Amino acid sequence: MQQGYAAVLCFLAVLGLEAAAPGECELTRLLQDKLQYEMRLQYMKHYFPIDYTVRVQYEEVLRPSNITRLRNGTVSEAALRYLWFHVSSQAVLRIREVLPEKHPSWKYTQELCQLFDALGEEYSKYRQTDVEAVVADLVKLIHSAGAESRSKAVRPKALLDNCLKVMRMLYGVPSWESSSILHRCGKTEAVPAK
Repeated sequence: MQQGYAAVLCFLAVLGLEAAAPGECELTRLLQDKLQYEMRLQYMKHYFPIDYTVRVQYEEVLRPSNITRLRNGTVSEAALRYLWFHVSSQAVLRIREVLPEKHPSWKYTQELCQLFDALGEEYSKYRQTDVEAVVADLVKLIHSAGAESRSKAVRPKALLDNCLKVMRMLYGVPSWESSSILHRCGKTEAVPAK
């Protein structure tokens, strides 16, 4: 992710609202569609060698247990969405970095990058303020050059699995086949199962 996006990403933390912005809702719905199990399996597992891993920093692996711990530490929902967005964007970029342009998964990761870029644009509409210290520290660790020594090997599919699981937690959707991601966006309409 470009260094300039670090500042743009800080804008999300000022939302301070339980409900997400309308543009954010639409973009996360599109991400939901792109992160369907069949697509993650095909593009992030079947098109990679068996047991293939990508090197990422420890801070670039965001699991539901991390979100629960941060919630218990009273981190705001807006800051948690900001953290999810930032970590997930980095994960997709890490995967794309290892792919040649002719790889069958290149276009898929490019489409994910475009959705995250659009989310960055959506968040840039908000006024910048400080985020909770714990979230700001995590973002600094992700961008620090010396953190490469604190890396771990993770399968590409696992990175996107975590992205989807955390998105489900943050947008309050227990079952995406029967509910809409728009639940936190002020709408509760059902979405047909795919």
